[in-house]
Amino acid sequence: MRRVLVPLTLREGEPLEGRIATMGGTSMGTSWSAKAVLADGFDTVLAQRLQNALDDVVAQMSHWEAGSNLGLYNRADAGSWHLLPAAFARVMAYALWVRGASTGAYDPCAGALVNLWGFGARRRYDQPEFHVPTEFAIRAVLARTDGARVRFDPVTRRMLQPGGVELDLSAVAKGFAVDQMARTLEAAGVRDYLVEAGGELRGAGVKPDGHPWWVELEGVPGEDSGEATVAALHGLSVATSGDYRRHFRHGDMRASHTLDPRTGYPIGNRVASVTVLHPECMAADALSTALSVLGPEEGLAFAERHQLAARFLLRAPGKLEELASSAFRAMLQ
Repeated sequence: MRRVLVPLTLREGEPLEGRIATMGGTSMGTSWSAKAVLADGFDTVLAQRLQNALDDVVAQMSHWEAGSNLGLYNRADAGSWHLLPAAFARVMAYALWVRGASTGAYDPCAGALVNLWGFGARRRYDQPEFHVPTEFAIRAVLARTDGARVRFDPVTRRMLQPGGVELDLSAVAKGFAVDQMARTLEAAGVRDYLVEAGGELRGAGVKPDGHPWWVELEGVPGEDSGEATVAALHGLSVATSGDYRRHFRHGDMRASHTLDPRTGYPIGNRVASVTVLHPECMAADALSTALSVLGPEEGLAFAERHQLAARFLLRAPGKLEELASSAFRAMLQ
């Protein structure tokens, strides 16, 4: 048995002329793929446009590339102002909105904290030189990396580096990259597609047989996640934040890469994963992280307040428990 999620606006499509072209490559340390209904099949020019769109996101927002716009900002002098490229500014504006709406459960300015716990681009948790940070070190980082110190004008796209702030957009930029792939296809006249990068997806239209693009929601590897759930990505994106992606153990603590910027520590609120469905993958990406940090009670209240289709998988003795928002349940067929 499996459950089916269907957008409330879904209409069965007519069979299309054309066939599915499959394209793919690598970007952002992961793989990407695209399936598009094209009249003439595979299009090498279109595949290169998709790769270029992803490369542009990396050039602007990668915390791994020292020469990216983000990398230059992170190393800039205190008091300096920076003109952000349009895409970078768009992502930053949304990330700061999520920070405010979630009361800091998600903070794009927590890059130094991410690095401190070994989940950034340097001094990784799986390297010999890594040591679990002390309380003093955590407090010192929090004191200088609070996102409230950043001043950003989305109209002029200028942002202040107050000193010591390190951006990390890994919880939003990949989703934005998926959106950029969708926009690239639509600009080329493609209306029926499924695009994916690192497991985050966005779909539109239907396949040549008139059926929507079906995808299975991500469970927790190696654990019983309950009934398999598939979703029709018809004008929808899906992203999952899970504590199983990168983690290590230190004594009795299971330290996952999902950090709470308010406390400076990895989350310990029973959340194994949160999946969010949203028209924009950038939003699904950032919101799944914010909900993971907020936890089952605050997170579900946030999802209800903002009418988000969200599913929580919570750790319980010997099993995973599911908690779903009303918008998620309304899509179940």
